[in-house]
Amino acid sequence: MLNTGDILETIKMIQEENLDIRTITMGISLLDCIDSDIDRACDKVYEKMMRRAEHLVKTGEDIEKQYGIPIINKRISVTPIAIVSAATKQSPVKFAKTLQRVAEGTGVNYVGGYSALVHKGFSAGDKELIESIPEALAETKNVCSSVNIGSTKAGINMDAVAMMGKIIREASEKTAHDHCFGAAKIVVFCNAPEDNPFMAGAFHGVGEYDTEINVGVSGPGVVRAALQKHPDANISEIADVIKKTAFKITRMGQLVGTEASKRLGVPFGIVDLSLAPTPAVGDSVAHILEEIGLESCGAHGTTACLAMLNDAVKKGGVMASSHVGGLSGAFIPVSEDAGMIDAANRGSLSLEKLEAMTAVCSVGLDMIVIPGDTPADTISAIIADEAAIGMVNSKTTAVRVIPAIGMKEGDTLEFGGLFGSGPVMKVSSFSSSKFISRGGRIPAPLQSLKN
Repeated sequence: MLNTGDILETIKMIQEENLDIRTITMGISLLDCIDSDIDRACDKVYEKMMRRAEHLVKTGEDIEKQYGIPIINKRISVTPIAIVSAATKQSPVKFAKTLQRVAEGTGVNYVGGYSALVHKGFSAGDKELIESIPEALAETKNVCSSVNIGSTKAGINMDAVAMMGKIIREASEKTAHDHCFGAAKIVVFCNAPEDNPFMAGAFHGVGEYDTEINVGVSGPGVVRAALQKHPDANISEIADVIKKTAFKITRMGQLVGTEASKRLGVPFGIVDLSLAPTPAVGDSVAHILEEIGLESCGAHGTTACLAMLNDAVKKGGVMASSHVGGLSGAFIPVSEDAGMIDAANRGSLSLEKLEAMTAVCSVGLDMIVIPGDTPADTISAIIADEAAIGMVNSKTTAVRVIPAIGMKEGDTLEFGGLFGSGPVMKVSSFSSSKFISRGGRIPAPLQSLKN
């Protein structure tokens, strides 16, 4: 499958076109750490995670040196903590602090899995975990949280949707002194994948290996550079160029995943093909769409271009890896994509257009900054809309919005680093309060009946 010579041909991509491995993420099951005594459970969690991930960061660094491939993040994902904490019948915040200790002890960038799966309803531990998210994220630096509130099979849990609007607001308020960063570490999913290596939504599903390595690749700059060489190509030819480029990018991810798996002595899970942008110039999904022929991302035709890009990336990547999973497509996080930021600032990209784009791309409304006075019910309604797209289309969708406390439309919230900066985008002022307050569950669509 793998030819190291083929991988080394990508050196130009790495040096000039921002190609990198965005993350190697070690998934660790905590099912054998469950204990009714919370202190014993936390001790088990800490011991197992430290033992399994002890060499994760060094292994990533060694692979970087050997192959000259940048690996930007080393991360850990764990069994949804709501499952682990349920037996203790206590606040799960102590688990969040344990995950933070592991992050500091291993040197990883983030730990994901302070999570609950409530797409059909709440079981023991779920509500307690969800209600604790603002406190847990305010008191930790490297812990990320996710909640799955819907699926094609189950429908949408509107009680959970209503809760999450309030939780996201509260997380922003508790971290207002720190750029409202708490909300940037929360993802609300429909059809959440159990092997996603990307934060903030990564968790380790109960059907996965006890421990495994998942890899997330990234290469928007490479795709754009490839398209620049074909200024007069038709759309079929452009799709072919993207497929071939995605193949090369994914080959590199397959190599890194295989190597990391072998050196750490754990199974290799999947390569996630997602084109994950950064604020760096030349590393933007929006710029790919503009290279195809749009004056600005958000113009009419954006959704069609993105659909073609997403499909071509998957077709090329699937041929390059034994196991593809996670999210796999094109991310469109506004604050993390220089082209998206520019498009939002010039007025061509709106929240409504982003929602339309999510019907055909990898995830959903990602890293979008909204006015600080946006009501919790409105945030819940945004989540419901996005979940409906995922539910009906049998795909993963997600919402990661940040209410910028004290800011209004037109302001800019600065995060720095990989998270970039986010222009505060306009949100409809019309109320969705009565709809959200009804609660209950949106029934699963007809296409869920596939058995």
